[in-house]
Amino acid sequence: MKKLVMLLTMLSFQNVSGQIDPENKLVHTYSIVARDPQTGEMGVAVQSNWFSVGSLVSWAEAGVGAIATQSFVNVSFGPRGLELLKSGKTAQEVLKELIDTDEGRDVRQLAIVDAQGNVAAHTGKKCIPSAGHYVGDNFSVEANLMLNDKVWPAMAKAFQESSGPLAERMVTVLEAAQSVGGDIRGKQSAAILVVRAKPTGKIWEDRIIDLRIEDHADPIKEIRRLLRLYRAYEFMNKGDYAVEKNDMKSALELYGSAEKLFPDNQEMKYWHAVALANNGRVDESLPIFKEVFKANANWVILTERLPGVGQLTVSKEDLDKILKQK
Repeated sequence: MKKLVMLLTMLSFQNVSGQIDPENKLVHTYSIVARDPQTGEMGVAVQSNWFSVGSLVSWAEAGVGAIATQSFVNVSFGPRGLELLKSGKTAQEVLKELIDTDEGRDVRQLAIVDAQGNVAAHTGKKCIPSAGHYVGDNFSVEANLMLNDKVWPAMAKAFQESSGPLAERMVTVLEAAQSVGGDIRGKQSAAILVVRAKPTGKIWEDRIIDLRIEDHADPIKEIRRLLRLYRAYEFMNKGDYAVEKNDMKSALELYGSAEKLFPDNQEMKYWHAVALANNGRVDESLPIFKEVFKANANWVILTERLPGVGQLTVSKEDLDKILKQK
């Protein structure tokens, strides 16, 4: 047994030339790569009992594809795979090239979806069981070092039966994997990465969602919470843009939507109150200001600064009313 472990370890650290590559990691996990045929968005979601799994496994680029490289992971499969996809190769062609040139192919697990919806996956014959994958329409689920062989079938079923935005569907897949046993060692980190169907030329816009839980007792639950928080801040960002355009009515609606998702968030409450005041509804804003000011007096200082930069457009009398809530 010790000889087998040593052999697998040596293989995992070899690069395409057969030389030892210290950058390769022993990352055993479960993941999904997927493309939304309606929006064209592509992404990866992953969970593992390994620190910072997202920094190793998840790779995606707008207009190109998404890749998960895991098991005794060859990290170079991520960037190299994306470059090969950009050269015009399909997911199947890229996977074949990467695996055929890798001395450690028997301990690798790799899955690719390209911008056209082509999908390919590989599970090496020496991946630690339970290990396997399932390739479906516009997605692949893959797992290794699992408690049992129910994991990837449960993942596939969860994705096929889910609906809604791609990010939420992929988190549902992770939850399904965990519900039937998951990683035999336990839980530590999770990540979700979603990119646009077509590149904008602005990387900060091409990556729609990029969330990571590096070390947590319940990483999937935490990434679900962060995804919900991300959706709330989408409303906040749109509300800020509405304020920038002096569309205070839209800002009020957007800040209100954000607050409904996270009613205990002081930041969201505060800007909701500001939007109410700017829409002539100062009396409605006062109880909210009072609650926020009580939680943190620094919000009072911020409020005093807003009129000077045009972010709180109320009369001096109304401003005094607001500040008296401290």
